[in-house]
Amino acid sequence: MITRFQKKGGDLQQDPVAASTAKLPNAKTQKTSTARDGKETHDMPIIFIHGVLGSTLEFVTIQENLKKDHPGTPFYAIDQYDGYESLQPLWDQVHQMSKDVSAIMKKHPGGVHLLCYSQGGLICRGLLSILKHNVINFIALSSPLAGQYGDTQYLRYLFPQFLKEEIWRLFYTEHGQRWSIANYWHDPHHEELYKNYSQFIAPLDGDVKTANLTEFKENFLRIKNLILIGGPDDGVITPWQSSHFGYYNEKDEIVELKDQQYFQDDRFGLQTLYKSHRITTYVFHGVQHLLWHENKTVYDTAIKPWLT
Repeated sequence: MITRFQKKGGDLQQDPVAASTAKLPNAKTQKTSTARDGKETHDMPIIFIHGVLGSTLEFVTIQENLKKDHPGTPFYAIDQYDGYESLQPLWDQVHQMSKDVSAIMKKHPGGVHLLCYSQGGLICRGLLSILKHNVINFIALSSPLAGQYGDTQYLRYLFPQFLKEEIWRLFYTEHGQRWSIANYWHDPHHEELYKNYSQFIAPLDGDVKTANLTEFKENFLRIKNLILIGGPDDGVITPWQSSHFGYYNEKDEIVELKDQQYFQDDRFGLQTLYKSHRITTYVFHGVQHLLWHENKTVYDTAIKPWLT
């Protein structure tokens, strides 16, 4: 049985999820794979972390698909920081969620899969950096893994008085860093301010000196496979290549993963994963940000194969 799990009184309780289906147009896809065989991952439990302003309901459709494809597989949706609560600082969310995630891993010593959507992918990066975890496959579904810099609907909704070119004035302050979005806002035109104020993604990427970076890398490399999913029609993750660890330079040109300094220096393990054939990237066309977890083609092509 696949269930949603809520935290009540410090314990994980079962909470049945109502069925939900969606008929969506097929997405065109291309795949680049360097991942190794993962036969040992059959029927591993799945932990889901939702996105910004979201909730566990974001993965009802995937849960229903899993009921058909992998009946009996345990599914744990971490029911914390829903809605506006998801705007709290990311390290606060990481440390709080780590309690439940650690309990789940202890319950399943043979390993788990981590499926993380949007901002949830960054929370999962944090979890994978601080925990001596047993994650087999880390699936990042349209996540701003390398940062965010764009006038998206979320930015306009939450900060209507700011454009992307100006919001550094808020985000790169101690007060501004109280917003989760500010924790991974990476303005390529204000690099020094980013390094001085970014409390989450800058230390995770090794863009600033941190005593924890060696530990972050050792823990992150405990994963067997890294699966990166994104596409050019997302409309929210900006640049969309951030979902593959690509990002802007100071000229707003895209620097792909292998040309990023944190890859070349292997600061937190991406180069090691790549050289050991443990990174797989998927590019889907025609999928908007809010529909990734509903799209059957995305599920069949880029998620389902990693859960067996």
